[in-house]
Amino acid sequence: MISKNNQTIELDHGGGGFKSWELLSEIRGILKYKGKWKNCEDDAAIFQLGSRNSKSSKLVFTTDAFIVDPIFFPGGDIGKIAMCGTINDLAVMGAKPLGISLSIVVEEGFPKEDFMKIIASINKVSREADVPIATGDTKVTEKGKIDKIEITTAGVGLAKKIIPNDGIKSGDIIISSGDLGEHAVALLSKRFNYKTKVKSDSKSLNKEIEKIGKYLNACKDPTRGGLAANLVEMAQKSKVKIVLEESALPYKKETVAISELLGIDIFSLASEGRFIAAVSLRNAGKVLKVLKKYNSKAEIIGKAGKGKGVYLRTKLGSLRPIEMPRGKLIPRIC
Repeated sequence: MISKNNQTIELDHGGGGFKSWELLSEIRGILKYKGKWKNCEDDAAIFQLGSRNSKSSKLVFTTDAFIVDPIFFPGGDIGKIAMCGTINDLAVMGAKPLGISLSIVVEEGFPKEDFMKIIASINKVSREADVPIATGDTKVTEKGKIDKIEITTAGVGLAKKIIPNDGIKSGDIIISSGDLGEHAVALLSKRFNYKTKVKSDSKSLNKEIEKIGKYLNACKDPTRGGLAANLVEMAQKSKVKIVLEESALPYKKETVAISELLGIDIFSLASEGRFIAAVSLRNAGKVLKVLKKYNSKAEIIGKAGKGKGVYLRTKLGSLRPIEMPRGKLIPRIC
């Protein structure tokens, strides 16, 4: 829990690491009433349509807010990740997204040309993912009240089978859908004027997950907090031990170089168009074959077993614990 002596909200509380977990724990301690909603601590909440014993679909509901610096970056902008982030939170739960609500707060004086570029990005993702903007709202606030533009999206979908965060089983294979951390690197390169060819990995994942969803025991997109925060959470909920293989981790050399230059743990770098999945050994080959059609860098990166915690097996063969990120995290990346 947060110390009683700490009476202010800090940037780290929104970074996706340990302080975020602490703050969310306090919030959940107050907001206890869930009604008939389930999985409220996963990427999306679930509502059973019809009786529990029926084969009716489940309604899947999620929401997210986006404050990004910079708002335009290599490979995307705030509009693109707002759409992709919400679509992906539905998809990793096993849902077919049906529609998105779009709420925009924009600062007085914001260039209309830039505003329309963001709207065009939203429209492009909507069409490519076949997920319509069903409703929305736009507000303009006085100059200086916010930093340029803020976007909040919510999404609904239907699912026959829910893919929970806590579904990893001992013996499962851990698969990454592609190379990791490139969204964070793209924003950092723009923010600090580094020259790099790395672009944001942001994209919608619903179509590829739809093809393999029946094989997945657990699935999560490693956004805030990166691979470390999300795998630690999944391992804790599933009550398993996960061992990652250092030689198999799909981080580009440029991604590694920039993380080392800035002194940021590479495992905390966010992705906005990748997911981590747990699959039984017998289904791992099928899943990987499908994923490689979308991204050649999709790889088996580890295995789950009995025990607890997340570990990295180094190239020398030793085991190093991977913990929930603490300290220096990257604010305002999604």
